[in-house]
Amino acid sequence: MAVIPLGDRILVKPLEQEVKTKGGIILPDTAQEKPSKGKVTAVGKGKLLDDGKIKELEVKVGDTVLYGRYGGTEINFKGEDLLILKEEQVLAIVK
Repeated sequence: MAVIPLGDRILVKPLEQEVKTKGGIILPDTAQEKPSKGKVTAVGKGKLLDDGKIKELEVKVGDTVLYGRYGGTEINFKGEDLLILKEEQVLAIVK
């Protein structure tokens, strides 16, 4: 069983943030910011246009992307925290 996003949605695995400050102080979970960077693990077929054609997504599986901190829908699948985003919620692809 797998999670396959529909349409113009993508499945992202958030990347862990630093848990230590530059000064060496370890931050507790409650003080850490939500991740805003992740790795694309699956993509939908594309965006359905008004004329019935499907426009392929710019992001591909394996891309590292930046997204808004509170965007998307958080899910837990097989003990793994994942995020489902629309492609328009992706701010940039990190090269």
